[in-house]
Amino acid sequence: MERYVFDNSFEGFLTLIFDYYVRKPQQIKIVSQRDFLPSMFDDEYIVITDEQKAERVHKSLKNKLNSTSYKALQAVFLSEEKEAFEKLFHYCCLIINESAAIQLNYGNEFVLYVMKMYRSVHREKHHHEAFIRFEKINQDLFFAKTEPKYNILPLIIHHFRKRYADQNWIIYDRIRKYGIYYDKNSKQVHQIQLNFTPKSTTLPTEYIDVDENLYQELWKSYFHSTTIEARKNSKLQMQLMPKRFWKNLTEYN
Repeated sequence: MERYVFDNSFEGFLTLIFDYYVRKPQQIKIVSQRDFLPSMFDDEYIVITDEQKAERVHKSLKNKLNSTSYKALQAVFLSEEKEAFEKLFHYCCLIINESAAIQLNYGNEFVLYVMKMYRSVHREKHHHEAFIRFEKINQDLFFAKTEPKYNILPLIIHHFRKRYADQNWIIYDRIRKYGIYYDKNSKQVHQIQLNFTPKSTTLPTEYIDVDENLYQELWKSYFHSTTIEARKNSKLQMQLMPKRFWKNLTEYN
């Protein structure tokens, strides 16, 4: 079996599909560089990302997929699950080889997997749009940290750019060690790396705005004052607001 190794990017994945159709091997295994380990038993083909090849595959898929299936394609790639790349590869080949109607055939294992994973990633996206909390830091900048199960930062850009268009902000993924930065002047979002990596659940003191602690105390006071003890339902609360989010929520700290 030949292993196709790509550079973790979506363009690299699409280039891989293009090269597969050119080279026509009998059977391959899909591996991202992040998960790659050399093997003495398998041959390896290193995919060189090519934007023109990727665009051709992208155009072919987009012309056949409906809006939901197209969003699912992107979301499943961002799940970064090891088996997701393999399943998504077969799904893409299915879409290319068959009529557009195949995307609605949930009896097919690859179509079913893609749509189930899409729901999981979409749920994670929805949680982050609801639960992310910003802290004001120096130089008119708001900062939020998170630890998403999937790589959902690219999916939440539109929501936060629309909601906080009048502020400069950063949302930082502590697991993947990168963030997205919105500049209110240029109205653009940039992917960034930070010079520091917050390891605790709070920012270092020197980064926090002088009024931030006051704002946080006011929010906690409001949160607790509106709580009705007799109507507490911890089980439902954890279902709607998973416990893994609590350490990054101001009202729970």
